[in-house]
Amino acid sequence: MTKIKVMSESLANKIAAGEVIEKCASIVKELCENSIDAESTEIKVELTNGGLQGIKITDNGIGMEHDDAEICFERHATSKLKKEDDLFFINTLGFRGEALPSIASVSEVDLTTCATNVGTHLKLKGGQKLVDEASDARRGTIIEVKNLFYNTPARLKYLKSEQYELSQSVQFIEKLALSYPNIKFSLYNNDKELVKTSGSNNLLKVIHEIYGLQVSSNMVEIKGSNDDYDIEGYICKPEVLKSNRNYMITIVNNRIVKNYDLNKAINDAYFRYKPDIKYPVVVIKIYTDPTLIDVNIHPTKQDIKLSKMEELYELITTTISNKLQEVLLIPNALKSEKTLIELPKNMIEDKDIQKDLEDKVVTEIKEDYNLFDTVEESTPVVKEEPKRYQSVMEKIMNPQFRLLNLEVVGQVLGTYIVCHNEDGLFLIDQHAAQERVNYERVIDSFEHKEILTTDMLIPVTIELSPSDFLLIKEHMDVLEDMGFVVEEFGLNTYQVKTHPTWLKEGYEEEIIRNIFDEIIVQGSSFDRVRFNNKVLATIACKMSIRANTPLSIEIMQEIVDELLQCKNPYNCAHGRPSIIKFSTYDLERMFKRVMN
Repeated sequence: MTKIKVMSESLANKIAAGEVIEKCASIVKELCENSIDAESTEIKVELTNGGLQGIKITDNGIGMEHDDAEICFERHATSKLKKEDDLFFINTLGFRGEALPSIASVSEVDLTTCATNVGTHLKLKGGQKLVDEASDARRGTIIEVKNLFYNTPARLKYLKSEQYELSQSVQFIEKLALSYPNIKFSLYNNDKELVKTSGSNNLLKVIHEIYGLQVSSNMVEIKGSNDDYDIEGYICKPEVLKSNRNYMITIVNNRIVKNYDLNKAINDAYFRYKPDIKYPVVVIKIYTDPTLIDVNIHPTKQDIKLSKMEELYELITTTISNKLQEVLLIPNALKSEKTLIELPKNMIEDKDIQKDLEDKVVTEIKEDYNLFDTVEESTPVVKEEPKRYQSVMEKIMNPQFRLLNLEVVGQVLGTYIVCHNEDGLFLIDQHAAQERVNYERVIDSFEHKEILTTDMLIPVTIELSPSDFLLIKEHMDVLEDMGFVVEEFGLNTYQVKTHPTWLKEGYEEEIIRNIFDEIIVQGSSFDRVRFNNKVLATIACKMSIRANTPLSIEIMQEIVDELLQCKNPYNCAHGRPSIIKFSTYDLERMFKRVMN
């Protein structure tokens, strides 16, 4: 008697359900993707108790005939693949034919669908058909799932709280709406509307409908292409950052994916504009030939493999970096709901709506007066740029910052430089500003190999563990490129005899030890670019004026003038803001000169 037997269809479906259906959001995902493949323009999701008690999806797609409705619950039944070669040209979200039989095998399913004049109504429990009858001729499909995992108690046991399951479904619908802005999505939980999009086919408008005005008004459009990939979408200004990666949304050929390499490319493009622990809000759509991607590597199709990843990485980082350099990124100190935020014209199509928004806020200041009584001139003073800055000024990547024409009027708390111009009041963190200046000066010297070195009167001796000693030895070329002369000195010990001249006097040993520590911390995952950036940021920080240091007007003006030269004047080398703005309107409103 043979020991090996072919398992039953029911058992095979339950095993498949364990891979495809992990939680309530998995059902929402599979059913909504089927609705999209069915050419729906409206999709309504209704949950009961976060989906734990029921999930209902209603669409207006092409529907199914009776025979198709019956066969769709059989394993590997699909309308999307006809032959083997189709697997390399996948343009639909679903293609395996596993989702519906998997869902039906572990729940109760009620399906009503219609493609022509007569509809079909089916009821299944545990994969077994209970009802098969004609129904009304409403075009589209309604599918309801109840009693999830009733026959697999182990899986039922690991469903989480109602709020968690609900949040996962909401999060998926938000991303799906961003992937398909032309489709009208709505999601209800216990008859309460949680998500609603207009289906306007305007991505920025969908971002506004999902994330709100504060995020959408700080988004910037990007576009880029190379021989194999086209990318488009929106990225946020660095003032809108989140504490996790959930807002970095990548969409490949209209499929939402979670891909480490894509997230890394986005994060690397921002790393000079933010702290390491913060992440941007980004919606990027990537289009490519289906033959360059493999979507069949993950049970839920959430991850994919991309060919020519290096070229795509370069395209993403370059496109985002170039856009950030073009935009003026000074954050407003006051964020008020009443403050008019100029939205792109294509976001609000109705001119009456735009006018209503403008009528709510008075943006023109009727009374013209001098902001600071201590300044004698009644008109803005245009200073002649010092000659030593002009050649650098011409190379500024964002010329808008140069035109700010900031004039120093004082210092606050021994830390913040107060400036103004005709647009309002500006506060500059003196340490962050000078750190940015020093960082770009040091990195420019480092990149162009114009490194001057000096011998140390007393060499720095650093004793390490055997493993750390070997790590430093592996990356000795990095230290040499930076201008250090390091020699072995006894057992597991190094001696630093020469260092670059741009190390701050009095802090040489501290900086050298920090550099060694950073190499050790990165270990086998050593990233030379990030290491250089972090080390040079540390050096720039040590070289800069500290907080609580009183400065003369002349020194403060020099710091501001030097900040104007920087390629990225908006934040220090560690990502903290260097400058913030109080607009004239903000000041007028605070002092009740404008009563809006």
